[in-house]
Amino acid sequence: MPATAAPIAVLDPSDIITPEELSKRLKVNSSWVYEQRRNKRNRIPTLGGTGRYLRYSWVEVCSWMAAQRKAGAR
Repeated sequence: MPATAAPIAVLDPSDIITPEELSKRLKVNSSWVYEQRRNKRNRIPTLGGTGRYLRYSWVEVCSWMAAQRKAGAR
């Protein structure tokens, strides 16, 4: 019996944002966004890329923040 592939999530293009857009949405300095990107223990999720082509999924970042809040509540 062939293995079934996991469904592929489709990103809404409006949910793909730059580090600068992310910092505005989170109301933090852009330096905080880049610092969280470098965090080895609990890195903020990115869609890949480096430098000026770094992109984030707003939906994934929201999920990441919810997990941070849960972890902090423990």
